[in-house]
Amino acid sequence: MRDYRDIIIKPVVTEKSMDLLADNKYTFIVDKKANKTEIKNAVENIFKVRVEQVYTMNVKGKPKRMGRFEGKRPDRKKAIVTLKPGYKIKLFEGM
Repeated sequence: MRDYRDIIIKPVVTEKSMDLLADNKYTFIVDKKANKTEIKNAVENIFKVRVEQVYTMNVKGKPKRMGRFEGKRPDRKKAIVTLKPGYKIKLFEGM
């Protein structure tokens, strides 16, 4: 079994994800091979909260240019985690 900290890569801090905090929804970039059950267990063990629901989506990398060279940003997987009422993640509270 993988370590929980290998599943949750980093939080997403955007204007849209900050609006979701009002609904007790938190957004993370997760490992592309992780499933919803692994994401739920990782969030519950790292942040000591109870998870109600997990939505996942695969995000394709955008094409980018550097002068005459073409490339693209890497693909990633994003998870929106809904917590049960009464639970908060302190990492997001100061933002």
